[in-house]
Amino acid sequence: MTVHQPPYPAGGAVPPLELPYYGAPPVEAVKRVFQKYAVFSGRASRSEYWWWFLASGLASAVLNSIGPTVVNGQPTGTSGLGGLWFLATVVPGLAVAARRLHDVNLSGWLLLLALIPVLGWIPLVVMLAQPENPGGQRFDRYRADYGAGYGQTPMAPPYSPPQPPYPPEPGGPASP
Repeated sequence: MTVHQPPYPAGGAVPPLELPYYGAPPVEAVKRVFQKYAVFSGRASRSEYWWWFLASGLASAVLNSIGPTVVNGQPTGTSGLGGLWFLATVVPGLAVAARRLHDVNLSGWLLLLALIPVLGWIPLVVMLAQPENPGGQRFDRYRADYGAGYGQTPMAPPYSPPQPPYPPEPGGPASP
């Protein structure tokens, strides 16, 4: 089951940050992760998450290969730059993963499975690779049933007229 994304307005506009960007190009996906640095609510598309995962892994590999730290004459495989990169990206990495789980209609708390070596990583990767689920809209700040398409102003919630006071006031309309 797939979520049908409304067409983007002319001019190549992207969806607002509150909504997932399905089919996000690599640069836009990485940019959106940094724009929502510590936002754990909402949803993230598969392309947003996996482009971030690839870019972060490549940056980490490059930074760790520049100058590995030597301990007791043995290179450790990490560097000071790699450590700084990890500290700078651990929060946005966890945030985009939690939003990705929300898009699949799962709780972000399932990220705690990563604490179980190997046996927790496998189901977590499978869950992160799942296609989007319409039920994940429950994690959105603004529900889809109140909004318009991308590039349009969202509609207000449905109007409900005020109810008369109960019990009816004397001399008011007769009740059946």
